Amino acid sequence: MHTTVWDDAGAGGPPAVLVHGILTWGDDERYGFAAQRPLAARHRLLLMDRRGYGRSPDIEHSDWAVDAEDIIALLGTGAHLVGHAYGGVSAMAAAVHRPDLVRSLTLIQPGALRPAEADPVVAAALARARAATAALPAGLTPAEYLRAATESVGMETPEPTPARLRAAATTMAERPCWDADIPLGPLADAPFPKLLISGDWAGAPEAYRTYAGEPLIACARFLATALDADHLTVPGYYPHTQQPARVNAALADLWQAARTA
Repeated sequence: MHTTVWDDAGAGGPPAVLVHGILTWGDDERYGFAAQRPLAARHRLLLMDRRGYGRSPDIEHSDWAVDAEDIIALLGTGAHLVGHAYGGVSAMAAAVHRPDLVRSLTLIQPGALRPAEADPVVAAALARARAATAALPAGLTPAEYLRAATESVGMETPEPTPARLRAAATTMAERPCWDADIPLGPLADAPFPKLLISGDWAGAPEAYRTYAGEPLIACARFLATALDADHLTVPGYYPHTQQPARVNAALADLWQAARTA
């Protein structure tokens, strides 16, 4: 597994492990954590490329449970943990198994829909996701998948670079994160501080807000309550890329609070 390490000041203290979502990789500028680079002035950042993404080796079927094992290995003797979307589910699974290694947990619009299925908006999103996965046509190419995944909700399709197409191919074969049955009790009981970060989805195409934004907002609201976590809402729909200053400030405050607790 490849990990990008940013440590501009040789900072001491626990590092931070950042786990990306779909169609991307650790230091990707479009969907990844490139905009979190300023945090390396005071913290050692470990940006993992999940298996099949970025510069990590291929895997036949990417899996949030396998990601969790990789995350635990990166946590070392203890680290702050940040996960976005699919990576948020992977981070939750890692924190359930080794809460003793987690100094704080930040979830940016995590795709953990199943635990929040009692919410009707989330339940409808789960039904759509299950049906869409079952209906994926045989022989669909990564380029076709990338275009369909973005154009279908009114979003601009990213340039189909080799790295993006490889990420699309891995995403197509992933074990769905939204159906992960992550137990929330161990996370709620864990002593480390937790933070949920959501966008308000202002400015998103209507279809994208309806089919992705509203379920993710509902899911984050549910998780914040269930985990007794703080919940930060920022403008837009990609919090860490569209509002990096606010997200970075929240992360820095959380990490400092965890360090002094």
